[in-house]
Amino acid sequence: MTTSTTNRSVIRAVPAAWHGIGFWIIAVVFTTVMAYSTVPTPLYVLYEARDGFPSFAVTFIFAAYAVGVVASLYFAGHISDWVGRRRIILISVAVEILASCLFIAWPDLPGLLVARFVNGVGVGMLTATATAHLSELRVISRSDGSADASTVSGVANLGGLGLGPLIGGLFAEFLPQPLLVPHVVFLALFVVAVIGVALVPETVVKEEIRPAYRPQKVSVPRESRAVFFAAGAAAFSSFAVFGLFTSLAPTFLVVTLHETDRLVAGAVSFSVFAAACLGQVLLSKARIRTQLNVLLALLPVGLVGLAVGAAAASLPVFAASGVVAGAGVGLLFRAALSTGASLAGAESKGEVLAALFLIAYAGLCIPVLLVGGALVIASPLAVLLVFVVLVLTAVLVSAINMRRRH
Repeated sequence: MTTSTTNRSVIRAVPAAWHGIGFWIIAVVFTTVMAYSTVPTPLYVLYEARDGFPSFAVTFIFAAYAVGVVASLYFAGHISDWVGRRRIILISVAVEILASCLFIAWPDLPGLLVARFVNGVGVGMLTATATAHLSELRVISRSDGSADASTVSGVANLGGLGLGPLIGGLFAEFLPQPLLVPHVVFLALFVVAVIGVALVPETVVKEEIRPAYRPQKVSVPRESRAVFFAAGAAAFSSFAVFGLFTSLAPTFLVVTLHETDRLVAGAVSFSVFAAACLGQVLLSKARIRTQLNVLLALLPVGLVGLAVGAAAASLPVFAASGVVAGAGVGLLFRAALSTGASLAGAESKGEVLAALFLIAYAGLCIPVLLVGGALVIASPLAVLLVFVVLVLTAVLVSAINMRRRH
């Protein structure tokens, strides 16, 4: 996303302290929206049991979400540069309100597909916009706070994705009507979020003559294509692992590991994202080369451990390996973004990162669809083993190629 034009006199009219409060409001709203996008993770098995649709249908429900994210990123992820951050965040929360209403009013398979697509559209609008808004709010409230904003936005993004399955599991385990109550609760949270975001200072002044609309421009630096595609493969692989744990992991726990506890399913998915956040925070000051060395140690161990845990039908081994893999995946995605950003000048950085995010979210969608299709003709264990081999190969090749640059 390109740097916005800011009107300093307008910004200074709002006390810097209020920008600091607005920073945390946006961080909480960002986390809430991302959490809602993964709340259904431990609930898919309940939908399957209630409606009798096959396990592979879950992949299409999840893919509808990923398609919504990608489409929204491409067509609307950048327009807050023109119309303002706050307005787009308000619209994205309103879209999430619509998604929650669809979940409540239309809980059958077609409704789930539509609701998840709408859910993804809201997330795609929010991700880049909230990240930019957090950075600008922090710079105004504390001139040396841009790095802090990067860490907070990363934790809000991945942390929210991790909280969702845990929240869904808690609702499913301890409260009645787990396919209804979570959506009602988040609907109420989103209404409160609209009020909160409306009070946050704007950091972009709308241009008197608005530029003609165009989709997000993407570009690949011609002179650094080999390194860019290594970063793209790393981002793709990272989101493929995240996609596995936010779509099919709970079904896999039931079918292969015979674990039917919804809270356990949510906790396993949560632990993967929590480890990704923790790895990024702990190594945020380390050089990219150091982060690559650490992830090259963690990810192979974690991915192989997932295969071993599945083959041995051992939940502890599977869960622990997910944590190790999650820490490595978090570092892999951070390294991919840093590598991609380093390949472009300031005038094209937004376009290069847009291309990288689109590749990443393709990784969220395509492998899960392929896994779902494979489940029709093969056992979950066989599918998981093939998935691990392919992802591990992509991780090793991409990480080693990025390491040569740093």
